[in-house]
Amino acid sequence: KTQAVPVAHIFFGQFVDHDITLDISSSFARLDRAEDTTNVRTPTLDLDCIYGDGPEGSPYLYYHKRPKFSGVKLLTGADMPSPTPFQTDDLLRTPDDRAIIGDPRNDENRVVSQLQLGMIRFHNKVVDHLDAEGVPEGELFEEAARMVRWHYQWIVVNDYLKTLVGAPLLADILGHGRRIYRPEHCTFNAPYGGGPFIPVEFSVAAYRFGHSMIPQRIQIQHGKSALDVFGPTLGHGFCPLSDADAVVHWPQVLDLSDSTVDRADQLDAKMAKDLLDLPFVAAGGVKSLAVRNLLRGQAFLLPSGETFAELCERPAAEVGTVTAKARALASDAGHARALDGGTPLWLYILIEAGEIGQEKAPGTFIKGEGLGPVGGRIVAETLIGLQELDSHAYLGSDRSWSPARAGLKPGGVNTLLDLMMY
Repeated sequence: KTQAVPVAHIFFGQFVDHDITLDISSSFARLDRAEDTTNVRTPTLDLDCIYGDGPEGSPYLYYHKRPKFSGVKLLTGADMPSPTPFQTDDLLRTPDDRAIIGDPRNDENRVVSQLQLGMIRFHNKVVDHLDAEGVPEGELFEEAARMVRWHYQWIVVNDYLKTLVGAPLLADILGHGRRIYRPEHCTFNAPYGGGPFIPVEFSVAAYRFGHSMIPQRIQIQHGKSALDVFGPTLGHGFCPLSDADAVVHWPQVLDLSDSTVDRADQLDAKMAKDLLDLPFVAAGGVKSLAVRNLLRGQAFLLPSGETFAELCERPAAEVGTVTAKARALASDAGHARALDGGTPLWLYILIEAGEIGQEKAPGTFIKGEGLGPVGGRIVAETLIGLQELDSHAYLGSDRSWSPARAGLKPGGVNTLLDLMMY
């Protein structure tokens, strides 16, 4: 286990991924051209998975015909007529149990489903706060949505990224600018105004780092037993809450001040056994998530990890350490010459995290605690760049903003735990 990565951060990473990417056209069974692969989500951290197309475009997500907050507050299971105790802690659902949310993937497991619910509840509480502050009803939705998005974006940068890439790398990017993710300078992106897009090196390789950090079992309630990630309580997605043990208690998966809080697995070239034999893949399909990731990287003709490390100007000795470990793993598996042409980018990033580690303080690296120099730069520069190139995001609009200025509570809602518990 890691020392400082709460297990819920890995599921939050999945939530963020669903907010910015959806690829329904590529396949690891053929070669894919990145420029021909449509991203069905908006490549900005705008929470369209929460807000859909807004009260007019997605009215089914919002209050309707109520004395107050019609078209402003979002619906949950608690808004059902005479809701059951389970419905009060669940998303709003259709009669055949489908979640009525902006992105159906956020119901694919219980933890991400509860994250979706937590974000909806946060929006509704922000509405209450702004209403009490005297914001006119006609301005409530837009102001609440902006405030929620900016808190979410702040948490992505200052809680999630800080935990997973380390403070020194984060400070370098924010202080000295992005070095590798620069859509505004990409020739092929010029017809689109140089706006944000999702690079395949991020979506196909670097941002799949979380697959190594998902434990086989997680404990979501204090004093209760750990549960299988793919077991009936947590892993059977797209169904209503039916077990009180599946309600996530956020301090138990986020509050590192408590020694009993469940941590993520270390980031290295190992994965939970269930991820190597995915139970939801049909017989005859590729059931190993590791193999699926490697095939997808090959399908997009991603550069090797060594090539990307050179681009990031990493020391030759550091790159050599990662390469040697990758070749040793290939040799142990009976494929000694398999990596002569370079290490697949996804595998390089995992090995880099395990062998080099995350820079926790300037010049101090801790193995397994998060992303290393190459993986961390790809992930952090992309998630920061998506905001800097979005005039509606806090980094693209008002870089001096902080949650303390929002006044939701003394000191501000600064972390994912703060947000879930607000």
